[in-house]
Amino acid sequence: MKYHFYEKRKLLYFISAVLLAVSLVSLLFLGLNQGVEFRSGTLMDIRFTDETVSIEQIRGILAEYGLEQSSITQAGEGTFVIKSIEISEETQNMVTGSYRETLGEYELLRLESIGPIIGKELTQNGILALVIASALMLVYISIRFQWKYAISAILCLIHDSLIMLGFFSVFQFEIEGSFIAAVLTIIGYSINNTIVVFDRVRENTRLHPKWSSGEMVNNSIGQTLVRSINLSVTVALVLATLILFGGETTKSFAIALFVGNVAGFYSSAFIAANLWMDFKPKGIKAA
Repeated sequence: MKYHFYEKRKLLYFISAVLLAVSLVSLLFLGLNQGVEFRSGTLMDIRFTDETVSIEQIRGILAEYGLEQSSITQAGEGTFVIKSIEISEETQNMVTGSYRETLGEYELLRLESIGPIIGKELTQNGILALVIASALMLVYISIRFQWKYAISAILCLIHDSLIMLGFFSVFQFEIEGSFIAAVLTIIGYSINNTIVVFDRVRENTRLHPKWSSGEMVNNSIGQTLVRSINLSVTVALVLATLILFGGETTKSFAIALFVGNVAGFYSSAFIAANLWMDFKPKGIKAA
């Protein structure tokens, strides 16, 4: 089968450019819906004995304390995750007391208060982790291949990360502490897939030195495409199951991984090798 990935690279670049533009505009004007881990707030995970309790009933009780704008998510029959602005211990006791009086007995699964300092440190540490991971990968790929390979790979990682952030911004999914772990996980997954493609490019450059740029990219991507599709589909099926049937606490993490998995497949399969070939001066052999 003859592929035309290199000839269609401008279309592939355009698709990425549109997704990135939408992501950047959304991040600029809508921002991210930060969870309590990134800002001051109180999180309450509660399970009522009466499984017929509804979100409307809970919101009605919260309204008595000026907390009607709280985020309430049902995580199962009679189980709810409630996220509100930061409230005092006294108010917490009053709210839980009202729950018992109005809605019956319950089990408090989790009660957390996050201060602004903790959220700021979490954000800073997350950004630092991303910078360090990217820098180390830049060094590793430069040593193993060439610096042009490294630049292409890092641009693809930025591409994947921005699309993940943009998706969460457009649909205003709440990001939690696990989101940073999801970004780092996708970076590792994407770079691994990209290196597989680069390995094939380097091997074909040595075995077929007379191939044109188009033949080099098309054949290299084509030889790794089935592997990339199988891996991405397998991961996507697992994550889809986790999104549909997993608990509320893992949903944000699973969605981030799912979006990153799709973006990572696209960039490693269709963007990385094309970028490298466009960066490489004509007549220069690959390492």
